[in-house]
Amino acid sequence: MSRDVVIIDALRTPFTRAHKGALRNTRPDTLAAEVIKALLVRNPKIDPAKVEDVILGCAMPEAEQGMNVARIAAILAGVPVEVPAMTINRFCSSGSQSIGLVADRVALGHIDLAIAGGTESMTMIPMGGNKVAANPEIMAMHPETYTPMGTTAENVARLFEVSRADQDAFAYESHRRAVEAIERGYFSDEIATIEATVYTDNGPQTLSVSRDDGPRPDTSVESLSKLRPAFDPTGTITAGNASPLTDGAGAAIVASAELARALELQPLGYFRRWVAAGVAPELMGIGPVPAIRKLLAQTGLTAADIDVFEINEAFAAQSVYCVRELGLDPAKVNPNGGAIALGHPLGTSGARMIATILRQLKRTGGKYGVVSMCIGGGMGFACLVEAA
Repeated sequence: MSRDVVIIDALRTPFTRAHKGALRNTRPDTLAAEVIKALLVRNPKIDPAKVEDVILGCAMPEAEQGMNVARIAAILAGVPVEVPAMTINRFCSSGSQSIGLVADRVALGHIDLAIAGGTESMTMIPMGGNKVAANPEIMAMHPETYTPMGTTAENVARLFEVSRADQDAFAYESHRRAVEAIERGYFSDEIATIEATVYTDNGPQTLSVSRDDGPRPDTSVESLSKLRPAFDPTGTITAGNASPLTDGAGAAIVASAELARALELQPLGYFRRWVAAGVAPELMGIGPVPAIRKLLAQTGLTAADIDVFEINEAFAAQSVYCVRELGLDPAKVNPNGGAIALGHPLGTSGARMIATILRQLKRTGGKYGVVSMCIGGGMGFACLVEAA
């Protein structure tokens, strides 16, 4: 038994820079709760009591985003306590993986309605968590499992000959496209305004945050080329051609097509299929290549059939490699910019990309979209969506 699964709506917070941005003092459970509340307010035909599960992804589920952050966020959002919730972790794909998991349950007829997405405060919980505790046996046998993300990007750049110039040009284009998308209002429908309190030397200040703070209209290839390497003094990865540390949350309402029709709701699109694939941990960034190939093989589609690709820009090095290796038209990949400009709150980005790609398909009259990303530890994720 398999039923059509729809995304009724998808929203996110603005993405703001960790430690510097307007969301730096807002807890990740609160960010997720605000997105869930905004979704339910915007979709009054959805009865919160009829939601059958809430699943949120989080890459570092501890401290302020621990204690089953999905459950905390759901209760904060006013979802009835009778509705269960679960937190999942597949690192950078967590936000889209959560949507894939509830989509599977809907497709099989186990549930009709759920909320899924992700949350991450990279201000409050650092990369690797507050207590890094590597397994001694893994360190002895497979130390590459713990390769730092910046080092994996350097490995990809060197092995596949992705030049510094190509990386900086890619990063510039990410900013250019994101700035243009903001100017055209493309993100306004996917962003929920957050009332945030920021604590400064002059005391607390309340801000109404409705815009991503990462895209820079003054970025140029020349300015990017002057930045020093961030991870290896002889390398090519810089703060300018890598995604910044970011705070943010996002979520989607996932339902059966039958329920959407019964409630007379026009969905954003259909969620068709997801896959995951493994790669060498020290080459983590190449993950989208086998994942996208696997997805296309399972669906019988080719890259030419896909109107838009959203491939997470963890680093320009791996993004350039993936586009080249898959033979993709660069104009189809991240047409509104990507994580280098917009930011990459780890457990959230997948949810953001689904919200973005469905609106891009609607805007352009496209049919199919693929969301994909590399994943720490050596994996890739890809999912297929279709315009409604």
